[in-house]
Amino acid sequence: MLARFVAAFSLLIASTPAFAEPVSYFQVEGVTYNETVAAYEDHAGYEVGERPVRLGEMIPYLRGLAANSDRIVVETLGYSHERRPIISFIVTSPENHANLESIRQTHLARLEGRAAPGSAPMVLWMNFGVHGAETSGMEASVPVLYHFAAAQGAEVEAMLDNTVLIFTVPFNPDGHTRRIDHVDTFWSYSDNSDPNDEAHDLWVEARTNHYWFDLNRQWLLLTQPEAQAWIKQWHKWKPMLSVDYHEMGSNSPYYFHPGEEKRKNPLIPDRARELTYGIATRHAAYLDAEKHLYTTEERFDNYYIGKGSTYPQVNGSLGILFEAGAARGGAIQTERGLVKTAQNVRTQFRTALTSIQGALDLRSEITAYQRDFFAENARAGGAGGWVFTAQGDPERAARFVRLLNMHDIEVSALGADFAADGATYKAGSSYFVPMSQTNNRMIRGIFERVTEFEENIFYDVSGWTLPLAYDLDYTRVSRSPSVAERAQGQFQSAAAPARAPYGYVFDWSHTFAPRALNRILSKDIMARAAMEETVVRTQSGNVELGRGAIFVPLDRQEASEETIHQVMQTIALEDGVPVHAAVSGLTPVPGRDLGAANIFRALEEPRIVLAYGDGLDYYDAGEMWWTLDHGQKMPVTLVSKDRLGRIDWNQYTHLILVGGNASLPAPVTEGLKLWINGGGTLIATRSASLWAEEHILGREKEDEEADSEEGEVPQRLNFDELGVRDAEHVIGGAIFASDLDTSHPLGFGFSDRALPVHRNVTFTLQRPEENPYAVPVQYTSDPLLSGYASERRQEEIAGTPSVVAERKGRGTVILMADNPVFRGTFPGTEKLLMNSLFFSRLIDAPRGDYAEQGGHQHN
Repeated sequence: MLARFVAAFSLLIASTPAFAEPVSYFQVEGVTYNETVAAYEDHAGYEVGERPVRLGEMIPYLRGLAANSDRIVVETLGYSHERRPIISFIVTSPENHANLESIRQTHLARLEGRAAPGSAPMVLWMNFGVHGAETSGMEASVPVLYHFAAAQGAEVEAMLDNTVLIFTVPFNPDGHTRRIDHVDTFWSYSDNSDPNDEAHDLWVEARTNHYWFDLNRQWLLLTQPEAQAWIKQWHKWKPMLSVDYHEMGSNSPYYFHPGEEKRKNPLIPDRARELTYGIATRHAAYLDAEKHLYTTEERFDNYYIGKGSTYPQVNGSLGILFEAGAARGGAIQTERGLVKTAQNVRTQFRTALTSIQGALDLRSEITAYQRDFFAENARAGGAGGWVFTAQGDPERAARFVRLLNMHDIEVSALGADFAADGATYKAGSSYFVPMSQTNNRMIRGIFERVTEFEENIFYDVSGWTLPLAYDLDYTRVSRSPSVAERAQGQFQSAAAPARAPYGYVFDWSHTFAPRALNRILSKDIMARAAMEETVVRTQSGNVELGRGAIFVPLDRQEASEETIHQVMQTIALEDGVPVHAAVSGLTPVPGRDLGAANIFRALEEPRIVLAYGDGLDYYDAGEMWWTLDHGQKMPVTLVSKDRLGRIDWNQYTHLILVGGNASLPAPVTEGLKLWINGGGTLIATRSASLWAEEHILGREKEDEEADSEEGEVPQRLNFDELGVRDAEHVIGGAIFASDLDTSHPLGFGFSDRALPVHRNVTFTLQRPEENPYAVPVQYTSDPLLSGYASERRQEEIAGTPSVVAERKGRGTVILMADNPVFRGTFPGTEKLLMNSLFFSRLIDAPRGDYAEQGGHQHN
């Protein structure tokens, strides 16, 4: 009997959560709380820190707080790819809620100097949970909203009277769900805090959203629905302070902004850093009282304007980054002791309060700063602005217009043709962005090229000139052109084609031409691609077509003419691609008739394997996946790299290997060679291209080590120079100029040879010695367009291949030194990927012997 009692008692002790904390742990000392407001454990049946807080339990709890409180209202801003809501809670006094829209309008008038400084409460914004793997960033929203629902007393009433608080929870519901499922899958009764335990793993996969995008890089790029939802709310309110909660390596102490002094974007005023430091002293005072280790003004920068703590600072707000050492699975042993989720949540909650109080303490200074920020912008804007267009691709230009609108930047369509910088920008397809806008710092950040820096160490990319990423024709103009209405950038359908008597044709330059072609091929309708420019007689007259144009004959099709016509109507309506009804196979261009087999080559539907995981970069893989699946509506088979040897390659035409560790076992590599020789196409990007260069094409990298000069004394440097010197030759995500062979199948659909590419690697690809046609894209002799790269790296890269494409047996190997769809924001180079998928079999091998011949180099 006694033995059974002892065993039962031991089991009870063992099953008691060791790291859970009751609501009292999160309550502020000396504050009275309304006991009728439910604590989280009363709703969910477990305490914060006991297990991961699931969205399905947290969101109803927070909504319940709002429903039962006159201090909180809730808005659903949008939905993630997996249809989970992005939610915003607006917290203020009941009196302010009764006049909320009036307060918002007054605040917007105040920042433009049209209302008195004290005419509205302070508007403050807090981001909870942009990275799914970072537990306390999301879970801190629970005690924060509980506090403002339940706390009583003059201090909290005054805080609510003087602020409108906007809490966005969570920024990344899909990533959080992935992390919670992982932790629950490997949860154990023994509360294992060993950092090697699987429960503490899954960092990148959970950090990201459905397509493995890092949403904290999305504030500028706005390709993902989560970011598009929250940016609309942010600009609706234009807050005075934006706080961003994160976690980092478990061994790290707590961190808060301001960041590195020298690593601040020059678009951010110095005064912003001074005010941020003033608020930081409030965090330090609290953390001192708790005897916590913390740090500030080091490691993190404010350079890339697309992060949650930097974007606000280019848009008139203050931005504060918080980083806690992650507990990951719940509790983890580190070099600084046991780190617990509950403690991190408590610290993040309390620094939310010190942020609010710090802002209130500096209310007059922050209000004056925001007003001065926008007033200075208005004065500095000046005349003129930027004009841009995308030749042959209205959707690419419209997508850029949509991006600018999401950043609250005014864009107008040109009302008349406008000549600038040796080019003519056509009315109807060109746009103008005036600099005389109150957010012209953001306009400068988007349009200007920067190649000189005070310091060459970057936490993120150093160059992001977005017109280059979109491969736009653009220029700065000193006078304003004639403009029509404000442009919204809506997707434009094309006119429905007439019923064709002979066949249908469409050009390849449109963004969604690949999507249109895939519709055709997936329905077993035969299509052919033009290898040369030609002119086609159509129902509406002669139409000029460029290389890569698609011809769908009516001859010998298994599908009926009615089915083909319906597909063409869908292409015009849903893809916006103009389709023309060809009336004859005879063209006005000699030798380029529609039946010429050497001019119009047959195509097949791509059946694509995208490898991921097992050392391959999840970000790169996700960007490929999103581009093909979401953008072009093309099915992609995702296969973990360690399973590539177990699939039937006869079912597939293309394999994409992205950056990271692409190394494959020898039997798998040999199998890939046989598949390529039999007709398959390998597309390898970034570091995977180096692996393929050596192991698939058999080119070993030349030894670059040079013998030291006789008598040379080895260099001796001070250790404190290590960080800067190590970073000197790192390429911080810059944009490089390349020369594109538009006659090559990979160059089809491009309007000119100049192609900006994103580059964040330092290696170079080798130029094939026996095939002078195998380099469709190479860097120019003076390649840096925007961002940082040392003179040495620029010299090394100049004139080297950006893309190598050559036949191997009946198949094709395409090596890309860069990621053509970096962060889903390079539609300019996206077409390289699409051409690699649809036109890889159009790449011919040379028959002549070129090994000893010289020749003209196209630069």
